Amino acid sequence: MARTTHPERHRTDRIGWLRAAVLGANDGIVSTASLVLGVAAAGASQHNIIVTGVAGLVAGAMSMAAGEYVSVHSQSDTEQADLSRERAELQSDGAAERRELTAIYVARGLQPALAQQVAEQLMAHDALGAHARDELGISAAMLENILPVSARAQGLRSDTAAGKHLTPSPLASIRLPTLVISARDDRYGTYASAQYTAANIPGAKFIGFDAGGHTWVGHDDEVMSEIVKLLVSPTRP
Repeated sequence: MARTTHPERHRTDRIGWLRAAVLGANDGIVSTASLVLGVAAAGASQHNIIVTGVAGLVAGAMSMAAGEYVSVHSQSDTEQADLSRERAELQSDGAAERRELTAIYVARGLQPALAQQVAEQLMAHDALGAHARDELGISAAMLENILPVSARAQGLRSDTAAGKHLTPSPLASIRLPTLVISARDDRYGTYASAQYTAANIPGAKFIGFDAGGHTWVGHDDEVMSEIVKLLVSPTRP
């Protein structure tokens, strides 16, 4: 008799990213729209309203990025500290840790003899993983989900600089007007990664400078002009 398979696709591994994306989008839309409406109600000119909106977008993006980075690192550091403590306890008193794990399984409904057997087998396979999952509530999926965005972005920048581009690129799914700006002396992102990003987003425009750093010093007017063009008459991909 042929065995049928039932592949299941769950989305819980995306919860961390989804939460951050929804929170960031909601905060960016509400705060920027409120700022623009307030300035417009005061009778400001169209140019001033656009500049205010751009400033609000940039400030909000930097605030959300910094806040997410700090909060994620705080959670990661706390969990790593708990794992280090658990690792030390396993080395100093493995028998007590085995009894502790057995008690956890008994509390979940297993018979004491079976709970002890399960604890022994799981600890023989991966003692730290068993205690992290069942005692601390830390799973491999959680550790992956809390990986900071900056760390993943750094990996992308490194791969791009080395010529190892993502295949297929997730950038191709972006369907929004996009402007990518970079300077060759930018210390926070490589020029090559910026070019790669612009090349793989449909309809994106790339502006490059030989100098100016991460804030494009000396090119403020040109950058602002391009941002205004993008907002006023965006080119849809």
